[in-house]
Amino acid sequence: MATAKKTPAAPVKKAAAKPAAKKAAAAAPVKAAAKPAAKKPAARKPNAAFMKELTPSASLAAVVGAAPLPRTEVTKKVWDYIKKHDLQDAANRRNINADDKLKAVFGGKAQVSMFEMTKLISDHLK
Repeated sequence: MATAKKTPAAPVKKAAAKPAAKKAAAAAPVKAAAKPAAKKPAARKPNAAFMKELTPSASLAAVVGAAPLPRTEVTKKVWDYIKKHDLQDAANRRNINADDKLKAVFGGKAQVSMFEMTKLISDHLK
């Protein structure tokens, strides 16, 4: 009879030890989560090179205007012009079919890819 009483008591001790371990484990992640919050005030700074206003050449000014603009705004205005005049290729939307104004910017090419377009536009910015 003495052995029967000891067997049920052993699992009770193990069960009591598990909740204490869970409380200790739950407290550790809370402390770890508080540390990254201290790094949060260091906000990402915008790149000054993108914000610098550049003057477009005469051929690019016919598309985006003659006022000095940041490189990002020039790209947006060129895309607005392309969409307004429906110059994207129907079969392959990555290609742009140049009209007379864009041919001057693209170096006389009738069709360029959108990735090549940004390179060609950068040659027209000072």
